[in-house]
Amino acid sequence: MTRTCLVVDDSRVVRKVARRILEAHGFGVAEAEDGQKALDACRAEMPDCVLLDWNMPVMDGITFLRELRREFGPDDPPVVFCTTENDMSHIEMAIEAGAQEYIMKPFDDEILVGKLAQVGL
Repeated sequence: MTRTCLVVDDSRVVRKVARRILEAHGFGVAEAEDGQKALDACRAEMPDCVLLDWNMPVMDGITFLRELRREFGPDDPPVVFCTTENDMSHIEMAIEAGAQEYIMKPFDDEILVGKLAQVGL
């Protein structure tokens, strides 16, 4: 069975780059451009992991993550934050809210695949 990743980012370019990397490694990819669409997508069909941007319109990444954990529990699916926010307060907030890993933008194939391996994918 194909593992699936939901890529949540308001940047079409970032979603496209992530999709290319993920598909090259055998993932099925779904996309959402904001946290509300991502939450709706998870309610419809839970992905195996979520690659999550922080700053988005409608619902930001941290709000989405808190809602996801409140609705579906603390561990599934694994969430990897992928953002330009690199100060410790953001990283700590993300981990406290239930993210398993944190990637800085810009990322490449090696970084993204390495983080997914760390969360067990």
